[in-house]
Amino acid sequence: MSAMRATLFLILFLCPSLLLALPTALPAPGGVAILDLGPSQDAPRAEFDGERVAVVRTENSWRAVVGLPLSLEPGDQRIEVTWPDGRRSRHGFTVLHRDYAESRITIREERMISPGPDDLKRIEADRVRIRAALATWSDATPDFDFAVPSEGRFSSGFGLRRFINDQPRNPHSGLDIAAPVGTPIHAPAPGRVILTGDFFYAGKAVMLDHGHGLLSFYAHLDSIGVEEGQRLERGARLGTMGMTGRVTGPHLHWGVYLNRTPVDPELFFTRP
Repeated sequence: MSAMRATLFLILFLCPSLLLALPTALPAPGGVAILDLGPSQDAPRAEFDGERVAVVRTENSWRAVVGLPLSLEPGDQRIEVTWPDGRRSRHGFTVLHRDYAESRITIREERMISPGPDDLKRIEADRVRIRAALATWSDATPDFDFAVPSEGRFSSGFGLRRFINDQPRNPHSGLDIAAPVGTPIHAPAPGRVILTGDFFYAGKAVMLDHGHGLLSFYAHLDSIGVEEGQRLERGARLGTMGMTGRVTGPHLHWGVYLNRTPVDPELFFTRP
């Protein structure tokens, strides 16, 4: 073994996390559970609540990276694992309690609060497209080490209990980054464009597939600079920040999904 190869082997042996960065583990609603499944030559298949979950090799073992729904109650949960030789196993974990603060915003455009019949048809068509994109599964090895996709201020956190015009709505499913219209938005990791469009609530938006059910979503754009099917490297420009759709000001709504579940984007990067 050459001196260079020996040095590389030693680095990877002493620092196995260099092989694949994982998100921060937070086994709570809206968080990520990471479970050590054990060794195998080939990858097992794992499911949580009927949904396939990401399984990646780290060191000499396989790990499941599981997105946990915001609606999940604290307590004991498990994933079901099928091994290449046909064996089945169950791996348990405990979901912790997590508090989310309230967020109250005012939307003055009546149409965005009480959509008419034509708008309701558009909203349903939007949901069909977005749900289909969220079901995407590809075998590409995901890069969980995300970069923040744009400059700006983190203006609204993930999971906030939303009230719009004092009416309760679904929890906030992403992280908002506020900056002027036209601020560039970049891919946080390698991925493939699986959805672009102009949606009623999300405005101009893009969705990326990073592999194994890891997806990212970018909403309220002013302009879109990519096309569906396009493959992107980390840092590639997706478009620019705007205030399209239902907004109170210019910002990026950045969503991250695992096994079709929105999870906290802040688990995938270190704050700048």
